[in-house]
Amino acid sequence: MKIKNICCIGAGYVGGPTMAVIAEKCPSINVTCVDIDADKINAWNSENYENIPVKEPGLANILMKVRGKNLFFSSDIKKNIENSEMIFLAVNTPTKTKGKGKGYAADLKYIVASTKQILKYSKSNKIVIEKSTLPVRTAEKIEEILSNNKKKLKFTVLSNPEFLAEGTAIQDLYKSDRVLIGGRNDKDGKLGVQLLKQIYLNWIPEKKIITTRLWSAELSKLASNAMLAQRISSINALSALCKTTEADIDEVSQVIGMDVRIGKKFLKVSPGFGGSCFKKDILNLVYLCKSFGLNEVAEYWYQVVKINEYQKNRVYNIAKDILKKEKINDIIILGWAFKKNTNDSRESASIHIAYKLLKEGIRIHVYDPLIEENKIILDLENFDKTAEVQLDNCKRFISQLNVYNSIKEIITKSNVCIILTECDEFKNFNWKTISKPFHIFDSRNYLSKNVISNKLINYIKF
Repeated sequence: MKIKNICCIGAGYVGGPTMAVIAEKCPSINVTCVDIDADKINAWNSENYENIPVKEPGLANILMKVRGKNLFFSSDIKKNIENSEMIFLAVNTPTKTKGKGKGYAADLKYIVASTKQILKYSKSNKIVIEKSTLPVRTAEKIEEILSNNKKKLKFTVLSNPEFLAEGTAIQDLYKSDRVLIGGRNDKDGKLGVQLLKQIYLNWIPEKKIITTRLWSAELSKLASNAMLAQRISSINALSALCKTTEADIDEVSQVIGMDVRIGKKFLKVSPGFGGSCFKKDILNLVYLCKSFGLNEVAEYWYQVVKINEYQKNRVYNIAKDILKKEKINDIIILGWAFKKNTNDSRESASIHIAYKLLKEGIRIHVYDPLIEENKIILDLENFDKTAEVQLDNCKRFISQLNVYNSIKEIITKSNVCIILTECDEFKNFNWKTISKPFHIFDSRNYLSKNVISNKLINYIKF
């Protein structure tokens, strides 16, 4: 089998950037991203590259080179499944909101639906690749669905989990720490692994491509995210102790990070980890452990999620105390995305903190360089649906929310500012121009007094 056409089901944060890089590095292969969301496909095809659905540094430049040549975005799922030899599954796998495993297990409905589409529209043998983050042994479910075919077609299922960090996804794809490919230890599985490996060898050194058993690949992604999230929760837990003992969390982080057994990455204090993966994947891991009767192991990992919730509440309480002390009812929030250089706000600490402030009747003024007002309102409405005490579906306090288009515009709206996303624009802002008493609460210890250097500014390091 020669790979001439690749189809990726799911044109989101994983599918879009991954397929763009594959298309750029493999000009002889036609790559098509398909999605049931026609508006998303239209946005990917927009002539204005600022309108593409995923904001990632370097992504627009790749699209300019390959879109319409060997990279395509389409709503025609049937045609592209038929034409492809290799299909990536890059659909969403949120945490279940009902049924068995509610609140913990991954909801595989989109994986199941996409697999059924592959079965329905395929007219030739296919290699089906799990790109989404999935529970261990999900491939077995995919194989079960695909084996129920009367066409006597052969489907080879592989696991090729992504290890992308939003904001650096393109660089992560260009210079991956590792590429992981899992497959069955049989003739078809080995052939499928080699065919996918040949694609990555166009730009990834062979020593960085790891091949494993199918189940090892699936579990490795969950385990990696759990370990990274654990580091964030660990340093955030220590930040609370530092605040109490007057130790400096940045100094403690530096000392810890210089230990080569630990390293410096993911030891930066924050208002809590967010994004689409960490919380979801840890809860999935907790559910898997419980399912196998490993209750102590499940509880261990669940503490990482609990510390993360504690951290978000702690940041909120510090902000509320500042407002109360200063007798101010307005607060500026800089940053809505869960990290810089992305327009992804899923599970962002900003949503949790802003919601609780609004609940207290506090007016909030928000600016994020990549996120627009309608997305911020939608985030609050969705959070309200899951909150213990709903606030009239957010309608009551939307009037307390103001969203701005620049830092210069927002900085005059209150004397208290909290930085929740480490956007470079906030660091590069000339804070010295502020000519009124001003309180900056830096929940990420992102700025420094040298950057501010203004006697009027009370810089509150987290």
